[in-house]
Amino acid sequence: MRKKKKLTPEQQLHESLIQLKNYRPLDDDFMREMFRNSWNLTEFVLRIITGIKDLVLVKQETQYDLKRLAGARAICLDVFGKDSRGRWYNLEVQRADDGANPERARYHSSAMDIEALPEGYEFDKLPITYTIFITENDVIGGGKAVYQIERTIKNYHHIPFADGSHILFVNAAYVGDDDIGKLMHDFRCKNADDMYFEQMARVTRYYKETQEGVSYMCEVMEKRIKENVEIAYIEMALRMLAKGTYPLEEIADLTKLPLETIQQLADEQSKDE
Repeated sequence: MRKKKKLTPEQQLHESLIQLKNYRPLDDDFMREMFRNSWNLTEFVLRIITGIKDLVLVKQETQYDLKRLAGARAICLDVFGKDSRGRWYNLEVQRADDGANPERARYHSSAMDIEALPEGYEFDKLPITYTIFITENDVIGGGKAVYQIERTIKNYHHIPFADGSHILFVNAAYVGDDDIGKLMHDFRCKNADDMYFEQMARVTRYYKETQEGVSYMCEVMEKRIKENVEIAYIEMALRMLAKGTYPLEEIADLTKLPLETIQQLADEQSKDE
């Protein structure tokens, strides 16, 4: 396999600018930065999707690490928020169809429950939660804009179970003249001038057309490239460790990872065996 030629800083900047130009709010890297510290935008989007017109956020974080999942699979929420009435929200963009399966939505919802209920609290203190997946395609296939998944009592007239958990799949392929149709149109747009809603256009314009915003996004993309390279090297190291035929020093040399990191990976791998 031919090794990919390393780009000069100027070439990398040129590629980043092209990528930034083609970004849409539907692309998760761009989406997370759009919503970072943009409480008004998050409120606006959540109000349209949930139909809660008076929704007011009192807390918001992007890339929110849930802290109570010790020993379980960790997840990082794209956008996390709490509103003035104590409701919790997780807003995710899932472009790949297989990333928006029912099991993943269930896990995100249950993980928020664990995060919300400290030790010693009664179960009735669990907040109302909204787990929202915006999907590039109509993964459910019913042609709806929003699919509301609620628990019901199946053998008793499908009466709502009313446990306070709500899962919404939002179809970004939906086209319509209503607010949700216009919002999904904006999520698919590359250019701020083509958007219906000024709330979406203003933030998009900042990150794509202002010197400050463009510089910030280029830094974010450069950091993400470095993270992806490191992840690839770690995966390579794990495969070499699994073979059991490579000295740790050789693995460190080939992957460009510190020997201490290789030793730590080897120790963790031996614990799992």
